[in-house]
Amino acid sequence: MNTLGRFFKVSVFGESHGVGLGAVIDGCPAGLPLCDDDFVADLARRKSGAKGTTPRIESDKPEILSGVFNGFTTGTPISIIFRNENTRSGDYSNLVDQPRPSHADFTGRIKYNGYNDYRGGGHFSARLTVAVVAAGVVAKKLLSQFGIEVVSNILEVGGNTNIEETVNKAVEAHDSVGALVDCKVTGLPVGLGEPFWDSAESLISHAAFAIPAVKGIEFGCGFAAANMTGSAHNDVLVDAEGHTATNNAGGINGGITNGNDLYFRIAVKPTASISLEQQTYNFKTKQVETLQVRGRHDACVALRVPPILEATTAMVLADLMLLQKGREVMQFTL
Repeated sequence: MNTLGRFFKVSVFGESHGVGLGAVIDGCPAGLPLCDDDFVADLARRKSGAKGTTPRIESDKPEILSGVFNGFTTGTPISIIFRNENTRSGDYSNLVDQPRPSHADFTGRIKYNGYNDYRGGGHFSARLTVAVVAAGVVAKKLLSQFGIEVVSNILEVGGNTNIEETVNKAVEAHDSVGALVDCKVTGLPVGLGEPFWDSAESLISHAAFAIPAVKGIEFGCGFAAANMTGSAHNDVLVDAEGHTATNNAGGINGGITNGNDLYFRIAVKPTASISLEQQTYNFKTKQVETLQVRGRHDACVALRVPPILEATTAMVLADLMLLQKGREVMQFTL
């Protein structure tokens, strides 16, 4: 439910306008250097403030409650919390009866019989990704011990590579815009991934789709493969380590990492909360009526996605890496 992983296990909790939110990381090995400063860079990348992001500014100061002692992980669960300090819950009072189109207001209301916390989207809010990024910091630091690096970038916004101009137009139009974001992982060994259900693509996709607003994913050349021949798509092996002349597979064969760079892209939809008037069903009047969304929202939520995507990817790979290391210890020599 709110937990991902088997060996490197991450649970998230909290709501957008609640007292706070956070993450519990279980299974991180003891002896990993970790301090507050390690979180600064990635949390800053996720922060709002730039044009096109929400005006809501939070300090996002992590409080490590457990699992770290004298600058090193202890091997016990790492608990990290973030206090909410800048909430305006009154902006969301009309959403109790008028759910935003394409938002979780409606599905959350029905699933939880009206008991869901609607303020700022509650547990469905992208605000929870601050906890995901924090967990990702730990995962990325663990992966770095094996020489593995995870990097994500925005490729285009609204179908354009001029990101700033496209975002500015969306802001001026009081609308929102989607984007394409990629992720590249270098230094991966051959062998990560557990076919059938827990293939590397399956687990990475599972985690990526947990990021609010993600609607699509493709590995390597992705959907373009549907228009290719096998001779054009196949990646020719060039050495005994598995390196290939091309990387149409995106670094995975048969659900298992193949020693090449892992590469994939995600599609991020436009933010559902826009200030333009829209039509929606009113549960109180039982009529379709005009909705005016108040509050502070991102015109392009994808601007803050790269550190979140790095985090979810790192969490999955850290879990698979620990699983593989355990298998190597138990492996018999034939």
